[in-house]
This record gives sequence, C-alpha cells and structure tokens, in this order.
Amino acid sequence: MNIQTVLCPFLLSVFALLSTEVAVGEVRLPNALASHMVLQRDAPVRIWGWAEPAEKVSVACGGQEVQTTADKEGRWQAELPAQSANEQGQSITVTGSNTIELEDVLFGDVWVGSGQSNMEWQLRNTIDAAAAIGSASHPLIRLFHIPKVKADAPTEDVNAEWRVCDPATVPSFSAVLYYFGLKLQHEVNVPIGLINTSWGGSPIEPWTITESGSGPMYNAMVAPITNLSVRGAIWYQGETNIIRKNGFTYLDKMKDLINGWRKAFNHSDMPFYFVQIAPWSGERYETGELPAVWEAQTATLNLPHTGMAVTTDLVDDIADIHPRNKRDVGNRLARWALAKVYDQKDLIYSGPIFKSLQINGTKAKVDFHFTGTGLKSRDNEELNEFQIAGANGEFFDAVAVIAGSSVVVSCDKIAKPTQVRFGWHKVANPNLVNSDGLPASPFQTQGWRGMIDAAE
Repeated sequence: MNIQTVLCPFLLSVFALLSTEVAVGEVRLPNALASHMVLQRDAPVRIWGWAEPAEKVSVACGGQEVQTTADKEGRWQAELPAQSANEQGQSITVTGSNTIELEDVLFGDVWVGSGQSNMEWQLRNTIDAAAAIGSASHPLIRLFHIPKVKADAPTEDVNAEWRVCDPATVPSFSAVLYYFGLKLQHEVNVPIGLINTSWGGSPIEPWTITESGSGPMYNAMVAPITNLSVRGAIWYQGETNIIRKNGFTYLDKMKDLINGWRKAFNHSDMPFYFVQIAPWSGERYETGELPAVWEAQTATLNLPHTGMAVTTDLVDDIADIHPRNKRDVGNRLARWALAKVYDQKDLIYSGPIFKSLQINGTKAKVDFHFTGTGLKSRDNEELNEFQIAGANGEFFDAVAVIAGSSVVVSCDKIAKPTQVRFGWHKVANPNLVNSDGLPASPFQTQGWRGMIDAAE
C-alpha cells in the first residue's frame, strides 16, 4: 500500500469536513440541495441547512413559503407541500441574512445507486460507449456523483454537484445507474435524479448501519443524503465478499444493509433492487464461494420490495470481473422498478428462479417462478448446465428438456435421482431463459435456502 492510498481518503474526509464551515451569519445549504437538482415528487419538499443560531430562515417554492428558525447549533429544516412532476425547471429561494436562489429545479423521481466497481464502472468504458455518450442529451435526467470519502461518524455534506445529463457530464458517471435512469425516464416520462455513491473494491460492511455503529463509507457517502426523499435504490456489489469467503452469510449482510438504509431514509418500504454477481474465472473466487453468494442473493428476495437482476449471460470475457455490457444490467433493474414501483402491467421483470423439484421415477421435474409465457433456450441449442445426482450425491451432466414452464432433467447414469443443480460453478454460462429472454438464476435443490414462495 503506497502513501497516496493511505492519504487520499483521509484528505478527502478533511476537505468534506472543511466544506461544512460557513461564514458567521450566512445561511448555507448542503451540496445535495442545489441548482439543477431533482427533488422527489409527491413527497414533502424538505429543505435544510445551516445558519446563525436562532436566525430566522424562510423557504419559498411554487408559490408556497414557510419559515423556520435555526437551533442552537445553527441547523434548520423546513418542509413545503409536495409538488407534482414538472418538466420546466423552477426556483427555490432560501432567505436569512443572505439569500440563496436555486434555479432549474425539477420534481420527479430520485434513485440512489451504490456498490463496488461494477456499479462505479464509467459509461465511457462500456460496450458501445461512443454511441451512448453521443446520444446522452437528456435534460430531464440529472446526475449527482459523490466522490470517494470515508468518515468515522456520519457527516452532513458531500463535495458533489448536480449536473444536467449530456455528452459532457455522462462519460464518467455510473453506466448501470445511467442506463437504469434512462429506461425509467423514457418509460415513465418524469424527471429522474440519479445519485451515484459507489467505491470499487469495497465490501458490503462499510456501507452498512450495524448494531455497533455505521460503516465509514455509509458515514461519508450515504448519511449526508439521507434527508432527501428518494424513490428507491439499486445495488451492485458482492465480489469482494465472495473473495472474503462470506458465502451464505452474505444474506445477513444484505438484510442489515437494506433495513439500515430504509430506516436512515425514513422509507420503510423503499424499493431496493440488486444485481446477482456475474461468473468469473479468477483464482480469487475459490470453489463454491460464488454459488453460495448467489444463493444468499436469491434468498434476499424474501425481503419485501426487493428485486434481482441475473447476469450470467452478460459475460463478454470470463477472465474479467467487470462485464462491459452495463446497458442490459441497468435495463433489467429498471424492469423491476417499472413493474413494482410504476405498476406496469404484464411486464416480465425477472428471469426464472427455482421453485420446486418433483422426482418421477428416473426423471426430475424442476418448476420455476417468473417463466413468463414459457421457457426457451437462449441460443436455440439444447439446454446446458443442468446436473443431476442420486443418493450418493455424485453429480453427472444431464439431459434437460423444456416442458411448458418446467424443465425435465435426466441422465442414464442415474436411476433414482434425488437432486438437481444448475449453473452451480463460477464460470457458468447457462442458456435457459424465459419468454422475454431473461436468464434463469443458478440454483441447487439440496437444502436450497433461496427464494421459494415470494409472490410474483
């Protein structure tokens, strides 16, 4: 570890703290409240900041005005009535001993994107990046990129700014979050605010509020924005925890993350959609560790208002832990939001997920959730990656045949099958998909702890 690695997070933390200092008597807002921002529609308009203790502060927006008073520590907060979505930017005026005029403010839906490098991955480094960037003039999408900072305790501000999405501002932004927001904006036709708070190589723990306290990345990169009303969050992380051999215990870590964020944002049913980690051949993934986290991620779907995008089919280089196709990742996450948040009817939003196993003589029938109007092979070849075992637990490659919304699995070496597994290794490339082409999630049937009965 070099000196820059050690000092940079420390210096950024210092700068973030220094940025909260204000001149005596001046009213100031956090950087999350600024011109060009998107505020959550249909929710109270919460404006907050700092001023001289006991200073009177007024906030005006949309013909409404409220007044408040700074407390003894100089903090103040005001709420105005909820606003409907708008396409024409409007102003918010904050007045104390000085006046702050926020311009070009939109009301729409605000989404937070977080995780490690696959969430942080910049649009400029993805497949078809040049075309995507060149066509990225979207005035109703606004971007807020939080820099990498750690803190020992929750902080109150971040060194970031809201930017209108265009070919100049989008190249360094999170590709997954951008494609997610782009799909929503196109389908729902309201302004979309995207907040990227991610850090390559980070495990889940520093983003989490646990019983012993909150993690340093949560403290510096999430806590300062929790006063914002948001529509939901998306999450792409897990690689580091696979390397750490966390296995199925990753489920508990996901529960802590999701429940902690929901409490912090004061949004008990906040939608939380995440990516199931893609296959990778790297030696740092030891045998069985990736499938164990896959099972934990699938089990996370038993938490209400969650969703999972499967990515086993999006690997362009099995030796690269960073698949370059982020468009489909973002679009698959958006399907969950469109179906569950925006109530788009008849939308297939998930690939097949194991439901049940029935043994009929020499054959095993596997049923699935989320089959759409039926199952099929992605490449029109015979189904692959199915294996079957008998009582001794020895697995053999199996013949798998689609039967409506089920798959019948058999092998001439197994007379009395007891279990089936599918894509259950770190370089899996299965071809089973549903009618919309969404891939099936890997599974094992023996002692399966993943999602079983969650409502579709």
